[in-house]
Amino acid sequence: MVSLETTDGFAGLRVAAFESRMAAEMTALIMRHGGRPLVTPSMREVPLEQNHEVLRFGERLMAGEFGMVILLTGVGARVMLKALDTRWPRAQTLAALGQTMLVVRGPKPLAVLRENGLQPAVAVPEPNTWRDLVTALDERAVAMPGLSVAVQEYGLTNQDLLQALEARGAVVTPVPVYQWMLPEDTGPLKQAVCVLLAGEVDVVLFTNAVQVEHVLQMAEQEELEGGLARLRTALGRTVVSAIGPIVAERLRTHGLPVDFEPSHAKMGIHVKETGERAAALLARKRSAA
Repeated sequence: MVSLETTDGFAGLRVAAFESRMAAEMTALIMRHGGRPLVTPSMREVPLEQNHEVLRFGERLMAGEFGMVILLTGVGARVMLKALDTRWPRAQTLAALGQTMLVVRGPKPLAVLRENGLQPAVAVPEPNTWRDLVTALDERAVAMPGLSVAVQEYGLTNQDLLQALEARGAVVTPVPVYQWMLPEDTGPLKQAVCVLLAGEVDVVLFTNAVQVEHVLQMAEQEELEGGLARLRTALGRTVVSAIGPIVAERLRTHGLPVDFEPSHAKMGIHVKETGERAAALLARKRSAA
């Protein structure tokens, strides 16, 4: 547990974050560690109004068509099971899942399986990226050619993962369960991005890969004023801290810098450790620029 004691940490630096569900907690953490927070929700989690893809997955699952089911997130796995509950008894769903090779990416989907009396054939080790998932399958010499694989998605389709599975001969079916959308009112987010574009932010904390996409979308809306180029320039003079490798990978995919990752992917540790290193990192970046 991170100490509640106030620390100098950011020493008055302006710290932007795009946390949504835990915006208040993020604001308090930044202040506790000496920063001036600019915390703006960037996303909302919206269950699919009609889970047609999930129910179609259920039909095929009950027919024994899948040899492997990959669960990428705990929240997604829970929503998927609840959607399937609307048509089949939970026991029937679990029995069908138990006839497949179950793969979980990380502890949260693993916990969902265990709560339901199931164990995975493969539990992907930290840091739980798509590359770690594929490596885990390779190391176990899983026979992929012709294998029908369902991938429970978590909002954004991971094309790299799907392509890697297909390159190994799998027949892949993505199963979108829920999606992330921009806030209903994007005004505050757009304003925060404009502050960032203006070079008025010292540190940016990203805690979710979708936040990266939504900040980019807001920057694109400023394209007539050079929004994307200005974003890259602004982040070139700002400490960019990613909570873990999945977020870092998304930033680098867009050619954006990653200056720091914490020792553990926990929000409190993320803020604390970034605060401890922010001043030195910022001085180095701005000196180089």
